Amino acid sequence: MIGNLAHIARFCLGNMAATADHFMYFAFGSNLLKERLQLANPSAIFHCTGRLKNYTLNFGLWGEHIDNHWHGGVATIQQKEGGEVWGVVWRMSNDHLASLDKQEGVDMGMYFPLEVTVETDNGALLCRTYQMNRFHACPPSPQYKQVVCLGAQQNGLPVQYMRRLEEVQTNNYSGPSILDKISQVIK
Repeated sequence: MIGNLAHIARFCLGNMAATADHFMYFAFGSNLLKERLQLANPSAIFHCTGRLKNYTLNFGLWGEHIDNHWHGGVATIQQKEGGEVWGVVWRMSNDHLASLDKQEGVDMGMYFPLEVTVETDNGALLCRTYQMNRFHACPPSPQYKQVVCLGAQQNGLPVQYMRRLEEVQTNNYSGPSILDKISQVIK
């Protein structure tokens, strides 16, 4: 029985581009910014930038009239032929898989994990990422958009892609947000 469980664990981790001690995570939203991701996942180490083909980036919520810590829409990916989403591949300890799932609201049904093939300068990588359940379009707060843009800039995403991020319209929210916590770490 234990041998079967070990085989199953190796199989599942292998499908997730993982080894016995780490996995690869493709971030495209607020987790582009190292300081944001490392608030709850300190093992995250930059691996490379990459592109997810046939997807598009959208902002929204997992239900109507939802309030969240960002006070507006958050990033998700949706399949779209010919689309592309740029992001960062982070190498993370398997010890932080549960905390990443929690941050993404998997236990609450906000997002679901999926495996994607990310194109990088060194070839294709199989990565874990997240897609929103029950997507409802909603503009992001200026603070959320700022974190996404800072992360894109921090990691050198393509200039044209950063311009597209900067053009995203916001909901003009002006109160406190998670950005306040991130700003303390960046100082």
